[in-house]
Amino acid sequence: MNKEEGKPKESPKEAETKESRVQHETEARCVTAIIIGAGQRGHGYSSFGTYYPSKFKVVGVCDPREYHRYIEVQRHNITNDMVFTDWKEVATRGKLADCVIICTPDKFHKDPAIAFAKQGYHILLEKPMAVTEEDCREIIATCKENNIILAVCHVLRYTPWCQKVKSLIDTGVIGDVVNINHTEPVGYWHFAHSFVRGNWCSENESTFSLLAKCCHDFDLICCWMGDQKCTRVSSFGNLSHFGKEDKPKGSASRCLDCPEAVESNCPYSAKKIYLDHVKEGYSGWPVSVITDVVDIENVTKALRIGPYGRCVYESDNDVMSHQVVNMQFEKGQTATLQMVAFTKRLCSRETKIYGTKGEITIDNNQTTKLEVFSFVTGKTECYKIDDEASQGMLSGHGGADYHLIETFVSAVAKNDPSLILTGPDDTLASHLLVFAAEKSRKENRVVTMGADGSIQ
Repeated sequence: MNKEEGKPKESPKEAETKESRVQHETEARCVTAIIIGAGQRGHGYSSFGTYYPSKFKVVGVCDPREYHRYIEVQRHNITNDMVFTDWKEVATRGKLADCVIICTPDKFHKDPAIAFAKQGYHILLEKPMAVTEEDCREIIATCKENNIILAVCHVLRYTPWCQKVKSLIDTGVIGDVVNINHTEPVGYWHFAHSFVRGNWCSENESTFSLLAKCCHDFDLICCWMGDQKCTRVSSFGNLSHFGKEDKPKGSASRCLDCPEAVESNCPYSAKKIYLDHVKEGYSGWPVSVITDVVDIENVTKALRIGPYGRCVYESDNDVMSHQVVNMQFEKGQTATLQMVAFTKRLCSRETKIYGTKGEITIDNNQTTKLEVFSFVTGKTECYKIDDEASQGMLSGHGGADYHLIETFVSAVAKNDPSLILTGPDDTLASHLLVFAAEKSRKENRVVTMGADGSIQ
C-alpha cells in the first residue's frame, strides 16, 4: 500500500495555514529572547517559539519562582547558565540575546526596561509601560537614545478587527469622526479575581485600575482619531459594592467557611470561580493563577490560605470598580471611555464610532462583528472578522497576543521599528491620557493637555 494512503487529507484551510507558516518561518533570521517574568503573560508570549522555532527562540528565563522557571526551561531547552532569579544578574552579563520580554509586575517595569535598553536589548514590555508619568518618559527617552525597538503590549491595536476599523475610517466611508463611545466590560468575576482578590487590588502595590485595565483602550481611541490630539480630559469613578458595608449577613471571612445558604447566593464566591471549574476538569486561567499544580487538593489549599479564597467584602482592595472618561480633541471631536466591573461580558469591547456620513458599530465578542451604516445610502454593510492566523496559538485577548508577538519578532529580525504600530511616542501619548484622567478624577476638575502632551 502507498505510504500516503490511509492518511487524513489536509483541508484547504489547513494546507493554506501550513503554507503560510512555512513562508513565515523563512522570512527572516531567528530572533533570540530572554523572558523577564515568567508568569501568565510571559509564558504566553514565549510559546510563539514553539510554533515558529526557526524564527523565535527563547534562550533564557528570569523569575524568582522555581516552578515558572522550570516551565520555560522544559519548553525551550534552556541551559542552566541562562536561568536566573533576578533580572539584575542578567543585566550584568552583557547582551545575551536580541531582545527581552518584560512581564514583571506593573510597578517593576521601569528599572529592568531602562537597564536592558542601555545594554542594547530590544524590548517587548507588558502594559502598562510604567505606573508613573516620569517613569514612562524615562523609558521612552532611554530607548530612543539607544536606538531600541520598543513595543508596549497594546495588543488590541494589532488585531484584524482594529485594523479593519482603522481602514474604514481612513477611506472616509463615515466622513469625519466626531464621536467615539467605547466600553470595556471587565466582567463581574474577572474584576473580583484580578482587582479585588488579585495582583491589581491595591494601587500602592500595583497601580490604579484604569491604567492596568484600559491603557490599550485609550490607545485604540487615539488610533481611530487619527492625527488629532486630545486637549481636555475629565473623569469620574467609584469603588462600588466591594466593601464591608456590602457584606451579606452571616457570611464568613473565607468562601470555604461560608454557610451554603449565603455562599450559594454570592456571585463572587471563590467556590464558583475556581473550585467548581476544577471539578469540571478545567485547569486554565484564572485557576492556573492561584496554584502551580491545578487539582482539587491544591486549589482547595490555595483557597484556604491564599488571597483568592478571601471574601470579596473583606479584602483590602482600593481601586475603582467603574470609571468614565470624557475626552475632547483638537477639532472638537469627543470620546467617552467606560470601564465597568459589573458585566456579563468579559473584556469583549463594544464601540460606536459616529461620523458625519455614517457610523460604525463594533461588537468585539467571540467573533468580532462590524456594521457600517451609511447616511448617504441608508444601508448597513456588515463585516464578520475571522482571525484564522491566530487560531490555536496565543489565544489571549482573542488572538491579539499572537499578532503582537508576531509583529515584534518580525520588527527585530528585520531591524525595522516601523512595523511596531504603537511606537514610543504613540505609547507615551496614550499613557499620558490615562494619567490625566486619574488626575481629573482625584482632583475633581477638567485637565488640560499641553501641546507637547504634558498634563496641566
